[in-house]
Amino acid sequence: MSSSSHTVIETSALSGGPGAQPLIHNLTHSWTAGVHAICGDEGTGKTTLLRLLAGDLAPMAGSVTVPTGGVFWMDLKGPEHDPTTVEACWADLRKHWPDWDEALLQDLAETLDMDKHRHKRLEMLSTGSRRKVMLIAALASGAAVTLLDQPFVSLDRISIRTILDFLAEAAEHTSRAWIVADYEVPTDVPLASVLNL
Repeated sequence: MSSSSHTVIETSALSGGPGAQPLIHNLTHSWTAGVHAICGDEGTGKTTLLRLLAGDLAPMAGSVTVPTGGVFWMDLKGPEHDPTTVEACWADLRKHWPDWDEALLQDLAETLDMDKHRHKRLEMLSTGSRRKVMLIAALASGAAVTLLDQPFVSLDRISIRTILDFLAEAAEHTSRAWIVADYEVPTDVPLASVLNL
């Protein structure tokens, strides 16, 4: 577990969900700098909680206190993103994140074998490559809080190892937080906390 105690994002009596019954109910929790896991079975509210933290979903009750450095959340699965090219997606995000790390994006694009796909539309990409577009943007964003929803699904072993190595280094960060939602705790990553839903 990380030794950092600097709170980066927190919830107070948070309840919410996409339906009439909240999947997240009365959650008061704080996340410090470092890497955190949110775990649970299908339908327990992992994605819902990330959307609430990002402001993508309005809470039914309670509140989320977010840092000045912003919360990065992105979902590229919808068809509305299909006509967008990889490069255009990154270029649009680059404008919104003042601490965007272009060198990191270039490094990740090369390591994750995405350079050759930069001018392709998202609809032309495999599920794994489409996920890589989101992951590269998330890690390069420079946001105070980066939310990753099942980041390893549909990825090859080399790509999974690259993301795990990044998170292992991120675990030592003193002012930023990465929150990974998945069925199981990510391996080989020193975690600041685990929240089971």
